[in-house]
Amino acid sequence: MWRWNDLWQSVARRQAIPDNLWLPALAQLPYCQALDQHAQARLRELTNSFVHAKTFEGAAGLILTDAMRVRIAMQACVLILNLDLSSYDGWQAVILYPGDFRVDKEEVDETGVVHRWQEDLSGEAWEQGPVILSWDTVAAPSDGRTNIVLHEFAHKLDMRNGRADGLPLLPKGISIKDWARDFEAAYLAFCHRLDHDQPVRIDDYAAESPAEFFAVLSEAFFLSPKIVQADFPKLYRHLTAFYLQDPLLVMPG
Repeated sequence: MWRWNDLWQSVARRQAIPDNLWLPALAQLPYCQALDQHAQARLRELTNSFVHAKTFEGAAGLILTDAMRVRIAMQACVLILNLDLSSYDGWQAVILYPGDFRVDKEEVDETGVVHRWQEDLSGEAWEQGPVILSWDTVAAPSDGRTNIVLHEFAHKLDMRNGRADGLPLLPKGISIKDWARDFEAAYLAFCHRLDHDQPVRIDDYAAESPAEFFAVLSEAFFLSPKIVQADFPKLYRHLTAFYLQDPLLVMPG
């Protein structure tokens, strides 16, 4: 029987992920199914490397399976398909809870008063720490608008140069000034639309902060690229340059 632990012990660790694990994982994202065979092969190899580079831990009694590991790793690797696994350097663990998990939150307001509360989350990414996910949310049927794995791993990319703030570490050729100007203008316009009860076509959680705006747009970039291109044309060009992918060429319909 094929086991991840067996692969850790020998050169066989570089073997391809078996079809019975790979094909169901691939079926979870239309974008992945639409990739050509060369891109799918690259994604498969990258996914295999991710599984061996990171540790997967079950919490609250959740028993992990290889299928769960492959599904999460593959979706995480969609973001870095044309980048490099080093994009996820600096942290080690993916932690899975059976369902939503409760975390303590703290915030200091303008007057210096500290506010503390608890919040139930389906996903969270810690700076230089783990990615934490609810398996119920990961495994839920897609609504075509949101994907918790893409969302939290976009935060990880955003954190490469410090805390998540919507301005990730940009490669050469992308102007920080242009990125910051265009994202700020689009974010403020998005918040304005929501404040005035005007319709929006991406998850309104994007209005929570510039970091959430970037993460939600990254989800939509791969799930609904036509919407991002139509509603945020400047940001679509920035995301194409950042991820080195153009989903509209993959899913033109």
